[in-house]
Amino acid sequence: MRTEPVTVPGARSGAGRPGDRRLPTVPPSDDAAASPARSQPEPDPPAGGAAAGPSPVEPIASDASVSSVSSGASAVDGAAVVDPRLDRILTVPNVITLVRLLCLPVFWWLLFSQQNRAAAAALLSVLGATDWVDGYIARHFGQVSNLGKVLDPTADRLLFFVAIVGIIIDNSAPRWFCFLVLVREVVVAGITVVITALGAKPVDVTWFGKAGTFSLMFAFPLFLAGSSDLAIAPIFTAAAWIAAVPGLVFSYYAAFRYIPLWRVNLREGRARRAAEHLAARG
Repeated sequence: MRTEPVTVPGARSGAGRPGDRRLPTVPPSDDAAASPARSQPEPDPPAGGAAAGPSPVEPIASDASVSSVSSGASAVDGAAVVDPRLDRILTVPNVITLVRLLCLPVFWWLLFSQQNRAAAAALLSVLGATDWVDGYIARHFGQVSNLGKVLDPTADRLLFFVAIVGIIIDNSAPRWFCFLVLVREVVVAGITVVITALGAKPVDVTWFGKAGTFSLMFAFPLFLAGSSDLAIAPIFTAAAWIAAVPGLVFSYYAAFRYIPLWRVNLREGRARRAAEHLAARG
């Protein structure tokens, strides 16, 4: 039986035009297996000698899975699992913070009842120096708790107010400096309370805020020691100014940087409350 030629474009052949290859079409017969011609041209091997094959399809992670992995929160059926340890009350950092609060009346007793400025300054410096201890233990030893998140900054604010008011009454530091510190603390605390009541999350303390607080916590005990009857009192006064000036600058700079953060948190809090309200109505 006669075969009809078929032209395959794009292939080379030993005869005929370059680029045309003539392959015979084999009719269905018993002798088809013996025919030297192939019914289909074999594909050219890929460059580099790599074997052809289906490309593996990589799984694509969803945004939800990526966010859950990056945040470290585990989820069960789409619901975040809350660590029950956050509800603990009796922790080492909370005990340390409570002891610091109980020392505030002792500070006033030393300053006004005993009229011992040196001892009051020593106690105030210890209370200021141990400010980082409770936070360090909470973070590095798994002692973080919801109570501690509220109690620790509250203790710091009370320490500031009680110490500064006492120093103003005792006239142990420049009053204009004390008033500037008090105004900053009152404004920041007041705004924080208001926006939290409106549904906003509290703003995390920045490095400048921490540096300002740390410097001021040393400045006031040094002012107090500089007003004592110690022989090296002038040295304490000079050291107080070295800590007071950068501390005041850092604290006000941090307060101005909180303004855009307050706006963002307030806007997000209002949007979250509106969504919850609509969900409750629906």
